[in-house]
Amino acid sequence: MDASPTVPDPPSLATLLVHGSKDGIRDAYSPSSFPIYQTATFSAPDPTQAPAYDYTRSGNPTRTAVEELLASMEGARRALAFATGMAALTAVIRLLRAGDRVIAGVDIYGGTSRLLGSLGDLGIDVIHVDTTDVESVERALRSGGEGASSTEPVPSSAASRTGLPLSSRPRQTLLLLESPTNPRLQICDLGALCALARAHGALSCVDVSVMTAAAQNALDLGADVSMTSATKFLGGHSDIMAGVLAVRDPGLAARLAWVQNAEGAGLGPWESWLLMRGVRTLALRLCAQTANAAALASWLESHPAVTRVLYPGLEAHPGRELHARQASGAGSLLSFCTGDAQLSRRVCMALGLFKCTVSFGGVASLVSMPAFMSHASIPAHVRAQRGLPDDLVRVSAGIENDRDLIADLDQAFERALRAP
Repeated sequence: MDASPTVPDPPSLATLLVHGSKDGIRDAYSPSSFPIYQTATFSAPDPTQAPAYDYTRSGNPTRTAVEELLASMEGARRALAFATGMAALTAVIRLLRAGDRVIAGVDIYGGTSRLLGSLGDLGIDVIHVDTTDVESVERALRSGGEGASSTEPVPSSAASRTGLPLSSRPRQTLLLLESPTNPRLQICDLGALCALARAHGALSCVDVSVMTAAAQNALDLGADVSMTSATKFLGGHSDIMAGVLAVRDPGLAARLAWVQNAEGAGLGPWESWLLMRGVRTLALRLCAQTANAAALASWLESHPAVTRVLYPGLEAHPGRELHARQASGAGSLLSFCTGDAQLSRRVCMALGLFKCTVSFGGVASLVSMPAFMSHASIPAHVRAQRGLPDDLVRVSAGIENDRDLIADLDQAFERALRAP
């Protein structure tokens, strides 16, 4: 009897990101680089038969190609590419209706906080808890009832969004998580929290923008939805706006795809192509950026003017071991404090290689002061309650030479400390 054929091992992540799935969409001419279908409409050979594509808002081959690549990376049933990260999150929020609620962390992205702050007008409750404390999250899930029955009729608009019949449905809870959090790099137990959400009938959505699914697979950890601001690491070059949702449940995928199409939130063909090109080099960039972040964190930790460094790769970080269990690598985002907002400001202004700007994840190293930039929409007293100090500087490590980056920080601190 002939020996059974050897089953090849699945490709590594770096290989998968370059080549994609062997079952993915193919162009008729087999180009080395997938084409940009820069068109709004597609001709229908037979007006009585629905073609694969008819209108780019509903679908486009270039967007399909990047969505299939992203689904392969996440091990998802389906990935959906949106015009921005906030458009992706809004699609998840659109699954809710009046009477539902969102449980979110206290240390979250400023744009997320802004969106959640508007939900009260829609009758959706928002509860902020310390997501690093599993018991606090469990208490929040219990309060108001895990799927406490709601007997009022579901409006037709809500029924369309949820895919439920025009009758009634249980109150829905969305557990919205970040880990590491932005910008204080706190770590929460994603596996435990997603399991709690499922046990209480809640929907879990994990924003993996800080790590990406390549380094921290939220779906493997039990999340219902993995969300990414692809503007950051996935695009990787600070030249596109994009967002991604990835799911494994086909029913949930269909509901989110309906919202994406109905609200016109899908990513355009040109941006889809740029995103696809960025994802090809993600593994290499993450490796270089993580190594640089570790070097910067170590240097900052030893600087006498720095009072605190927040980075899950440091031994002093309280969530270091938990993060190592649920992620690959410590990531390339870190924050530090000086104890003086004006000193932090002068350091940022004295930097040469580092650009002072919002966002993170690009090839170039960046700094920002979240209290005055990405999180400025959060009132000062709320920032204080949440532990976000004015002097905190967030650093996004790029792919430059680490010695050059450290030299730039060194001269910036020297100049900032000399200033009157």
